[in-house]
Amino acid sequence: MGNRVEVEIVGLVVSPVHAYEGRPQAGPRPDPEPAARTEVTVRAGLGLVGDRYFGHRAHRNAAVTVFDAAALDELAATLGSGPLDPLLTRRNIILRGFGVDELAARRPHPGAVFALDSGAGPVRFQAHRPANPCAWMDVVLAPGAFRGLRGRGGVRCTPLDDGMLRLGPAALTVSWPAAT
Repeated sequence: MGNRVEVEIVGLVVSPVHAYEGRPQAGPRPDPEPAARTEVTVRAGLGLVGDRYFGHRAHRNAAVTVFDAAALDELAATLGSGPLDPLLTRRNIILRGFGVDELAARRPHPGAVFALDSGAGPVRFQAHRPANPCAWMDVVLAPGAFRGLRGRGGVRCTPLDDGMLRLGPAALTVSWPAAT
């Protein structure tokens, strides 16, 4: 498929509700069940089974968000805040070892197609657009996180295959779109 990189899946988040709704000052809505997972089921064109965006037409090209944990490491160093919990970003798949923000589409070209394989076989995703941070990041991570994560908020994707992803070591393979 393309360039293969060894990565680690350090976080998987599936949430049936939108916890960061309303005014950030009021705090997040509690999850009815823990959002952190050790494994997730991916369905082509639909998203992650059990997630609030699963199968929603409005989120067809943004059903799954992928985030680079290194963005939080750099943000924590800049803010002097100490370690930041990547699960609080509410991104579905959190990786360490690859700068996922570069996968996003650069108009008018499509984003990259990439595959993640955590041992159960590769699952391909089409990257579409950046997953921009919101004001909630200042509340749940640290003051200044909203601004500090601009351009580093991850990428919104559509799954192209059914499959399973698990926490731990994984291989990421990228196929870049042809330049026109």
